[in-house]
Amino acid sequence: MNIVQWILAVVALTGGVTKTFVPKAKLASMPGAGWTGAVPGWFVRTLGVLELCAAAGYFVLPALTAGCWMVLMVGAAITHGRRGEGGLAGLNLVYLGLAAFVVWARVG
Repeated sequence: MNIVQWILAVVALTGGVTKTFVPKAKLASMPGAGWTGAVPGWFVRTLGVLELCAAAGYFVLPALTAGCWMVLMVGAAITHGRRGEGGLAGLNLVYLGLAAFVVWARVG
């Protein structure tokens, strides 16, 4: 497993744990998570569980997981961009690029 996969797995694990286990009201008050106040709690928890699955997936099926992560990061970048959170949208695009690298490295 290369370092890029480790980085993305840690990012997915951190986001997954936060979205799955932190109460929605507290999460919505955290920097960069204000969007969670505008969506149902089940949606936030579902994204959290999917991110936890992605963290595990980087160890089992890295190319497939990275491809799915790319789709997730496009949505995240759009969401943060619409909220005027350009820095976070840019970070999502960095994660998207890292995931594209994993796909390229694994599939060639």
